[in-house]
Amino acid sequence: MSTHSSSETTAAPLDLSKWAKVPNKLIGAGVVIAVLGAVLSLKSEHGIVQFGYSWLVAFMFTLSICLGALFLVLAHHLFDAGWSVPPRRFLEHIASALFPWMAILFIPIAILAKQMYPWMMDKHPDLDPAIVAKKPLFTTAGFYIVVVVNFLVWWALSHGLRKWSIAQDKTGEAKCTFKMRAYSYWGIFAFAITMTFGAIMWMKALQHQWFSTMYGVTYFAGSVWMTLGTAYAIMTVLNRQRIITHVLHDHQFYFMGTLFFAFTVFYAYVNFAQYFIIWNANMPEETFWYYVREFGPDGKRSTWFLVSLVIIFGHFFLPFLSLLRIDIKSSPKFVIPLAIWGWLMHYTDMTFQIMPVLHPEGFAWQWAWLDLGCIALMVGILAKVFLAKYREAAPYPIKDPRLIEAMGHSHPVATQISGGELDETDDLLDSPTTATKGGHH
Repeated sequence: MSTHSSSETTAAPLDLSKWAKVPNKLIGAGVVIAVLGAVLSLKSEHGIVQFGYSWLVAFMFTLSICLGALFLVLAHHLFDAGWSVPPRRFLEHIASALFPWMAILFIPIAILAKQMYPWMMDKHPDLDPAIVAKKPLFTTAGFYIVVVVNFLVWWALSHGLRKWSIAQDKTGEAKCTFKMRAYSYWGIFAFAITMTFGAIMWMKALQHQWFSTMYGVTYFAGSVWMTLGTAYAIMTVLNRQRIITHVLHDHQFYFMGTLFFAFTVFYAYVNFAQYFIIWNANMPEETFWYYVREFGPDGKRSTWFLVSLVIIFGHFFLPFLSLLRIDIKSSPKFVIPLAIWGWLMHYTDMTFQIMPVLHPEGFAWQWAWLDLGCIALMVGILAKVFLAKYREAAPYPIKDPRLIEAMGHSHPVATQISGGELDETDDLLDSPTTATKGGHH
């Protein structure tokens, strides 16, 4: 049995019945707000483009969770990790929402792209050196090819990894482990390339003249950071409900909290490095990106400067100082509020990346409700997909060869994969003979 001694384990299980309708309520409210926002956008200064930008903010926010989950699954197999076996299953569920659901949610952006991206509206692109230098990527065909390739790669990775993971629940074969490793070997390179292209073509391309080789990394760092906080919260709830308690050990919470702390620092590092390099070079075709996020059209400091300070202190200093103590990383009552705060900070980051293009005068408070409404719609859909996937399979990989190690035990008999027998998990509460899908008994 687990040696996890958190107060979350001894506390009574939560009554989640009142939360069952939350995804539907989020979707309902999101649909109403999105439709209302689209109608009101038509009457605004920027027309339907205002709706498109709010939808893009929400899409990149929600995409972050799915891509972050996919990366954590890939990393698990690449490092042949043991501690991350219990949370791996729900991360696979989250990642599998990349296709078709996130692809479907991209459709409004694909339709409005020629109105949202200035370089697509240029009637003489051959006269713009910034476009010419980035051909054939910065062409209409290039834009949509990136969309298709990205979602196909994400579908192949997320569904392939989940398929073999669930297959191992039935057979316990080493073949399944080797298949998942094989996906991860090529998948980590494909993931890096496609995520970078997605960040560049869907966000950075709003100001196509700008150059930054670190932009994809900054989006990656923020995405994984938010996903780690989300995964910590989900793992805490499953532990509280006694669903995965017997396969958890103290180190799952500590390691997840440590990674949350590490990506807090990594996010700050890559963003500061990007800023420092551009500031030091002092080239107008690069510095303008930061200029419009500090000064408005009138040359005075805009509210975007205040947003940048919120990101500096809220995205870095607050979580950094809060997570410094070693015991805090293992305490859900401290980390979960930071995870919730992380969602707010990542939304702030996405608006800082996207909205100054449309509203250089400052943060558009009058349209924040539309951003949040679109996020509610997408998060509601993601939650329903996650719950449906969760019910289809056991709550954790019940035949994974490293499950014993994840519980804090050692393997008495060595195997080529784990150092222990594949059937040592048969007597657990959720073994194939006793487990029911989704962890319900």
